[in-house]
Amino acid sequence: MSPRSVAVMSPLAVAAPGGLRYGPFMRLPYRILNVFTVGGERLSGNPLCVFEDGRGLDVATMQALARQMNLSETTFILPSERADARVRIFTPTIEMPFAGHPTLGTASVVGGERARVVLEMGAGRVEVERSAARWTLRAAQAPAARAPEATRAELARMLALPEEALTGDARWVSVGTEQLVIPIASAEHVRAARPDPALLARHAMSPARNEAMAYLVSEDTDPWTVRFFFTANGAVLEDPATGSACANLGGYLLLAGRPRPIRATLQQGAQVGRPSRLHLEVDEAGQIFVGGEVIELGRGVIEL
Repeated sequence: MSPRSVAVMSPLAVAAPGGLRYGPFMRLPYRILNVFTVGGERLSGNPLCVFEDGRGLDVATMQALARQMNLSETTFILPSERADARVRIFTPTIEMPFAGHPTLGTASVVGGERARVVLEMGAGRVEVERSAARWTLRAAQAPAARAPEATRAELARMLALPEEALTGDARWVSVGTEQLVIPIASAEHVRAARPDPALLARHAMSPARNEAMAYLVSEDTDPWTVRFFFTANGAVLEDPATGSACANLGGYLLLAGRPRPIRATLQQGAQVGRPSRLHLEVDEAGQIFVGGEVIELGRGVIEL
């Protein structure tokens, strides 16, 4: 584990797995970061909480802390014999094997000023490289895809769009975590989408996550326009920036036979007031890379 990922003890502190214990309390240092930010704007991108030392915390406590922070993801840094650190990723409701913006944000905490770090995750060892403020991950798994059971007409109704707004074939794609990629004719149609919760649950349910989700992509603008919808407790939510879906888009294009190399910048999050920029590359060898800028917003300590 990087020395930057472990809190420094004061003379009054007693070392304890998972943090520092002051009297009856365990103190857990954490950082708040924004990932996939735009042009140095500190309040753009997707927020992330990173707990710097997760040793000694059980799964139930990690899940409760993620629910407490109530961000799309919270990560916990742990020692690893196979990488610079092991990382566990939690949404407020489940643990995930891989997600994009938690990988980049956690890499910035573990790596500091280093140019490269390797993180051990549920989906495998993920390499992450830094260039100035931008961190770029290489997908750990080759893409796998399957066709959805819903027809194009059913998916269009699910999104409250005309059938002709959907172009190409929608696919469930995974390079670590599965999502439904739906090609859309124009950025205007992407912005106009209004998913129906019941139809989203019927046609876009992921068995692995027990959540419905849809990743809409239009290539008619530069940057490309994307939105990611998912369900939580029966409500449809929208993600400001979805690095894993960006990686899955690379897998979608690769499996579709798109000429390589593929390079694209994606814009996301404007509809939820969190503009974000993601950078996608599929190289000649078919390796998938996702990058974005990371800004540390602040630090704190939780007492348990």
